[in-house]
Amino acid sequence: MSFTPSLTYAFEIRAAVAPPLHIGHGDGERTEFTPITGGTVHGPRLNGTVLAGGGDWSNTRGKVCELEARYLIRADDGAVIDIVNRGYYHEGAGGPDQFDGTLKVAQAGVYFRTSPVFRTDAPAHRWLAGTVFVGLARAEGDPERGEHIVIRCFTVD
Repeated sequence: MSFTPSLTYAFEIRAAVAPPLHIGHGDGERTEFTPITGGTVHGPRLNGTVLAGGGDWSNTRGKVCELEARYLIRADDGAVIDIVNRGYYHEGAGGPDQFDGTLKVAQAGVYFRTSPVFRTDAPAHRWLAGTVFVGLARAEGDPERGEHIVIRCFTVD
């Protein structure tokens, strides 16, 4: 008998970001840091605010960008939650636009997926630290003037 895990929508993170800061580059790669300046979290399992001060380190080799973001969320009840979100972005991937109902959550030809991990000792949110998540990410706005990185987080059931 085979088993295929399912995904359940938990919440969406809308992280406001400033324009990226160029760190350096080597042979065939580029390293940047993108400051996270705030944002929101909204969904059936978690609501709150993304705190300013975190950021996203990216390293692009060829056409593949490897991402590692670290920032804090303050839940509506005041609890602070640490998130480390690793993933990949690259263009040229196959597949059509993807929708969740009428909301376009992924653009055709773009692979932007993450694997967020959460830490907190707040009893109401301990479930975050013991659950595997998959993030379906997209950019909204203008990268030169600042934008939002939007991550729809799903639990793996």
